[in-house]
Amino acid sequence: MPKNESLIPVEPLKQFLSDLFLASEMTDEEACFCAEALVQTNLWGIDSHGVLRAPVYLKRLFNRAMNPAPNIQKVRGSGAFELLDGDDGIGFVVGRTAMVRAIELAQQFSVGVVGVIRSNHFGAAGLYARMATDQGLISIVMTSVMPNIVAPGGSRPITGNNPIAIGIPTFGDFPFLLDISLSNAAGGKLLLASKKGEKIPFDWATDKDGRPTDDPDAAFAGFLLPLGGHKGLGLSYVVDILSGLITGGAIQHELKSMYKYPDDPSLTCHFMIVINPLILMSQEEMQTRMTAFYQTIKSSPMWDDTKEMMLPGEIEHRTAQARLKTGIPIPAALREELIALGQKHGVVFPG
Repeated sequence: MPKNESLIPVEPLKQFLSDLFLASEMTDEEACFCAEALVQTNLWGIDSHGVLRAPVYLKRLFNRAMNPAPNIQKVRGSGAFELLDGDDGIGFVVGRTAMVRAIELAQQFSVGVVGVIRSNHFGAAGLYARMATDQGLISIVMTSVMPNIVAPGGSRPITGNNPIAIGIPTFGDFPFLLDISLSNAAGGKLLLASKKGEKIPFDWATDKDGRPTDDPDAAFAGFLLPLGGHKGLGLSYVVDILSGLITGGAIQHELKSMYKYPDDPSLTCHFMIVINPLILMSQEEMQTRMTAFYQTIKSSPMWDDTKEMMLPGEIEHRTAQARLKTGIPIPAALREELIALGQKHGVVFPG
């Protein structure tokens, strides 16, 4: 473990965060969910979207840029396709509400689609994809981000690093879970590198003039580069269209960054698709076929025989098993920030 990190036990960390969310006047149940979502993300090893984000979420809850008690309602749609208004709530609560509804629709119609307008950052998209796989359902989750990606060679952002997560149940130890943003690196990785005092690869981001940089602070003030060049760029446009354009929500520069506009709702939009695969085959047959599919991948030889072929979601599963025992690594700068935040609101940090 790096010298500038501390290991914090999982349950005390959850309780600390839950108490902070509760202090913002969220309900006890929703505060607990937000804390669990952050810690679960760290358990998977996705530290860029976990506890690192707690300070900005809490700041926005306390200043009411995010509504701690949103009235989330259906505003349009029929049959298997509905649109929810998130009432500027924290994205964890709005995202969970949308996925719960998409699951209900899929259980009724075999497919459920839910769009969301007027939400905020909802953390790792895989959190919601995993909610569906836990019910034996396939899920596709996406969310829009204000423009922060430049086209290769461009000097101004034209789309966001819009995340997509795809979850498929395996009925085994862990589901297939692909969770990616459509930039070479998520913005949270820039923030994490800054907290750790580390440089970043030149193909992650540019400075404010569109020139590639290895300085995470210059990159955070600049723009991200798309995953796979024009391929990631095109997919990001698709997320813009599905999440924001067809739902009537905010798109492109109408969206607001929670860092650049800390006092304003982000107007983030989400789009969730849930599919029931068990209308085509039994759970036992799908489990057998997924096991055979996985075994083919796992048995594929590596040129370096000390390496292992990994499946989408496998690294996260293994990381979670280890961190449940050892605790969550918290960088020193973040630890001091959390201690100060706890002192401000009468909550004691557990380490």
